[in-house]
Parts: sequence; C-alpha cells; structure tokens
Amino acid sequence: QVQLVESGGGLVQVGGSLRLSCAASGNIVSSRVMGWYRQSPGKQRELVATITSGGSTNYADSVKGRFTISRDNFKNTVYLQMNSLKPEDTAVYYCNADIHGGSRWSIYWGQGTQVSVSS
Repeated sequence: QVQLVESGGGLVQVGGSLRLSCAASGNIVSSRVMGWYRQSPGKQRELVATITSGGSTNYADSVKGRFTISRDNFKNTVYLQMNSLKPEDTAVYYCNADIHGGSRWSIYWGQGTQVSVSS
C-alpha cells in the first residue's frame, strides 16, 4: 500500500511564499514522474509542475519563474516552492506520483492541501 501525504499549505498574502511537501510511503520499489496539480472551485484540476526521477522539470505557463519543483529520491519526497503568489494561485494542491509498489506501476494521489492567497 502506497500513500502520499502533503503538507505546507496555508494562507498567505499576495507576493508571499509557501513550500509544499509530499512524502510517499509504503512498499515503494521505484518512482518515475512526480508532480503537483491544483483545483480551484468550479474549475478542472490542472497541471502545475512535474519532475522526473532524473530531475527534468515541466511547468504550467502560469507558474513559470515563480514556482520551483524539486525532489529527494532517497526520501521519496517531492517539493513545490511557490514564490510571488497571486490570488489566482488559490486552490487545493494535489501531489501525484507514478510509483512501482512491488507488483506494478500505478498512479497515486495525495489528499490535497489548501493554498489561499489573500489580496
């Protein structure tokens, strides 16, 4: 059984920063792409950023230059450093990971963490 647990969300003012963490635990053999997605009320879940096990990154245009994704492969943890936050960044942020849990590769999701940016 693999679980993803996010932390680090909260309320911040415009221009502020937050750092999200997502730790994967359980029977983990290996992981490939890990990433962050977000969902605002009334909108579809959207990609924020992804990172491969080798460190290659991909960002949504809306967060380029402001957000940085990183990972610690030994800790099976992915991070999202969010700077220069805007009100439109307000959303529930979900961690996502492609993990081999001993029998096969599967996509796992965290429970989500709320990020609120006040103007």
